[in-house]
Amino acid sequence: MGQFTSVEARIDAAAHRVLAMLPQSGPAGALVEFLVFGIKQGWACLFGGLMLAMMLLTRLWWPDGIGLARYDLWFVAACLIQAGMLAFKLETLDEAKVILIFHVVGTAMELFKTGAGSWLYPEEALFRIAGVPLFSGFMYACVGSYMARILRIFDIRFAHYPPFWMTAVLAGAIYINFFSHHYMVDLRWVLFGALALLYGRTWMHYRVLRYRFSMPILLAFLLVALFIWIAENIGTWSHAWIYPNQQDGWALVSWEKLGSWYLLMTISVVLVTAVHRPQPLARTIDTTPLVGNVPST
Repeated sequence: MGQFTSVEARIDAAAHRVLAMLPQSGPAGALVEFLVFGIKQGWACLFGGLMLAMMLLTRLWWPDGIGLARYDLWFVAACLIQAGMLAFKLETLDEAKVILIFHVVGTAMELFKTGAGSWLYPEEALFRIAGVPLFSGFMYACVGSYMARILRIFDIRFAHYPPFWMTAVLAGAIYINFFSHHYMVDLRWVLFGALALLYGRTWMHYRVLRYRFSMPILLAFLLVALFIWIAENIGTWSHAWIYPNQQDGWALVSWEKLGSWYLLMTISVVLVTAVHRPQPLARTIDTTPLVGNVPST
C-alpha cells in the first residue's frame, strides 16, 4: 500500500520544501511535528469533516419550501464527495472498498437499532430504507475512511499485533452483542476484558514528519472513540439523528456511548485490516531527520 496518492505526494513534496527550512530539533522542532500531526489528522478526517460541516451548516441555515429534505441532500452530497475523492485521487480504490464495507455493516445495524428504539431520525427523507435514511451508512463510512487513510498517511506499523482470526472472532462477538443485548445479558464488560487481553501488548508506530512515535493501540482506540463521541454530539445537535432523551431538547450524549464506540473501534480495525493487513515494524527504527518525501520503514 503506497503512502500517498499521486495528488497527496505532490502536496507532501511541496510541504516538505517549506518544512525543511524550519527548525528540526528543540522546542521549535517539536512544535513543527505537532502541527504536522494535526494537519495530517485533519486530512485523514476529510470525508468525516465535510459531512459534519454540512450538518452544521444546514442546521444553522436551511431555507423553507425548497422541496428537498436535508437527509436527501446529505445522501447525494456524500455520494458526490466519495466520487470526487476518487476522481481527484484523494482516496485509493482500496479505501473505497473499506468505505463500502462500513456502509453495509453500518446500515444493517441502523435498521435494527432504529427498530429497537435506540435512536431515531426525526426528519423526512426520500432516500431511505424503512425508517433509516441512506445517508446514515455514510456516517459509519466516515470512520472507515479515517481508519484506512491514517494507515498510509502516517505509515502506521504494528508490534505484537494479534492474529487476524482472533481479532475477527472478537469483532464478531462485539457486533452480535450490539444486537443481542436487547434480548439477553449485555456482555460488554466481558468484551472489554477480551479486548484488553488481545491487544494489551500491541503498539502502533507512526511517522509524523521526521521521526517515528509509538502508542499503545488500546490508548489509540480510546482517543479515536473520544473524537467520535464528540462528533456524535455535533451530529445529534444538528438533528442528524437523536436519542430518546433528546426528543424534548438537545442534551449531551451519554458517556456510556463512549464505551460503545470503543468497542466499535475493534470492528472498525478488523474491517480495515481485512483489506489492509497490519504491517510489522522493521527491526531497526529509523530516527534520522528527513527532508523530502517520507519513505516507508
